Amino acid sequence: MKMRRVFTIGESIYDIIFKNAQPTGAKPGGAMLNTSISLGRLNIPVHFLSQFSEDVIGNLFEDFLKANNVNTDYVVRYNNGKSPISLAFLDNNNNADYTFYKIYPNEINDHKVPDFTENDIILFGSFYSLWTNKRENLLRLINKAKDKGAFVIYDPNFRKSYFNEFDNYKKTIQENIYYADLVRGSNDDFSLIFDEQEPDKVYEIVQKYGCKNLIFTANARGVFLYKDSIVKNYSVPKIDVISTIGAGDSFNAGLIYSLIKNDISLKNLDSCSKTEWDEIIQTAIYFGSHVCTRYDNYIAEPFAKLIINN
Repeated sequence: MKMRRVFTIGESIYDIIFKNAQPTGAKPGGAMLNTSISLGRLNIPVHFLSQFSEDVIGNLFEDFLKANNVNTDYVVRYNNGKSPISLAFLDNNNNADYTFYKIYPNEINDHKVPDFTENDIILFGSFYSLWTNKRENLLRLINKAKDKGAFVIYDPNFRKSYFNEFDNYKKTIQENIYYADLVRGSNDDFSLIFDEQEPDKVYEIVQKYGCKNLIFTANARGVFLYKDSIVKNYSVPKIDVISTIGAGDSFNAGLIYSLIKNDISLKNLDSCSKTEWDEIIQTAIYFGSHVCTRYDNYIAEPFAKLIINN
């Protein structure tokens, strides 16, 4: 498999998980961090662009990323603030509701801009992609990547806890869709963002904002792929769900891993066959389903070894 680089851009958040009002675990999290860990365990060259404090939790992030083969050269550390924490409360269906605690300094240094190439894959999204204070730096990164012909994927990963401020984010989300070569979002995302859960309607809206490729994940309804002449619904296996935290992030890891395995870049995306897309989506579903059966936010190391040796 040709080794290509992946750059993930997003927040680092320390997740404390609760079930029945009792803590059941705590671990490094954040959507792009989760995806990075899964890719690092697969020996994919992955660079994580994030920021966290020079505190104890920040050191946990740094050590955990490096232990899982994730490059941290583009991480920004700060000392006038705290690394973010989230409390994730699992409901009876083991879906999570989040409360976030963030104490950022007034100023955080910008990320260095990587020397992107047309072989690179860029994944960005979640709250970091909406953060006004870092918007200029994010757009500098995304524009540089697009100028070089990199493949840009956007995952809105929009949380209910941000919905009260949605009017402040609406235009930014639309702009993020415009910059993306592929949007991957869930029915929960699009219900909050567009007040719409029907895949066909969501695709019409995504196209209107400038992106012609959509992967819509819809829980038991399966996964919907929309690109040019290809429209397809993929079923998902029935599993005993332990936690949905990290499921979408692991789906993204499987998606990116399979794009690399099949040597799909932006320049040949339009010629990707239905058979290739079947493998790509099924791999992503496999990754996401695996993570739903455990409390970790990323694929297990034995699972990664199985994929690598397959």
